[in-house]
Amino acid sequence: MPGVDLKADLDRIVETIIYLVTESRRLAREISAGYGVTPTQLSVLKLLHEIGNLRLSDLSRRIQAQNSTVTGIVDRMEEAGLVLRSRSTDDRRVWTIALTPRGRQVAERAIVSPWDTLRGALDALPKSDKRKLIELLTRVARSVTESVNENKESAHESR
Repeated sequence: MPGVDLKADLDRIVETIIYLVTESRRLAREISAGYGVTPTQLSVLKLLHEIGNLRLSDLSRRIQAQNSTVTGIVDRMEEAGLVLRSRSTDDRRVWTIALTPRGRQVAERAIVSPWDTLRGALDALPKSDKRKLIELLTRVARSVTESVNENKESAHESR
């Protein structure tokens, strides 16, 4: 029965995605705890180290969190001496986030094995497979986002 095979394949895909997320979160907690930061803070440090200074709004978009949530994360990171926040000279409403020497040191020393492991596995794929995977995962992510937003709207309307 073709439908049964497809269901089993889809179940394996879902199980694999859940495994990857769960395992990466577990490893991220272990690694970040060794540096006295949270997994989210470590992600921010690695991101800033990799691509450079970011506007607060760009950081929010990249880590897929609300500006108010990111403001709290950055507040705590600034208090810990990991980042500096400064106003843009072009637009005083815009805040830019940069690594401090301490933040750079943590970012350089921390080996984020879930990222490295997954990047290595993905890098081994042929270029055409990578493109197809990006296309498929983008469509899946879009569908999940739409479903989550619809559920939020439904819950809000039923109040």
